[in-house]
Amino acid sequence: MKRFHVHVAVPDLEKSIRFYSTVFGAEPSVVKPDYAKWMLEDPRVNFAISQRGGDAGVNHLGFQVDDARELDDIHGRLQRADAGVVEEKGVSCCYAKSDKYWVTDPAGIAWETFRSLGTVPFYKGSVGTEEKSAACGGATVACCAPGENATDKAACCS
Repeated sequence: MKRFHVHVAVPDLEKSIRFYSTVFGAEPSVVKPDYAKWMLEDPRVNFAISQRGGDAGVNHLGFQVDDARELDDIHGRLQRADAGVVEEKGVSCCYAKSDKYWVTDPAGIAWETFRSLGTVPFYKGSVGTEEKSAACGGATVACCAPGENATDKAACCS
């Protein structure tokens, strides 16, 4: 079964946790110093917020799936849409290990399709900041962005 995923960058994590907890009528299922996540059932959504000094607003949208077959099905549709798919297998990001595919829609919004494989105790993956910056032509890049591990500047810096 699919779950809609929304990740919003926020300027004040504590204030945003209070706001969204009130709006959703539920406390987050995960809270870290720079991140919080609600796994809501009604509506069925994985809603995450993070504070890492970037611009506030929608960070990315996506779909979380439960099994590899669903992820393969969506991957095929993304390829048919000719959306410049970036594949990441076994990547550790956002306190989780996942297999994922990234695309950027025609309006420039990043979309992540992923299957969680487990949790990890850190936010950023195993690729170092210097490697990520070098892959993106020296640009500052953050975890949970399309093509984080890609060497294609257009994919990781859009």
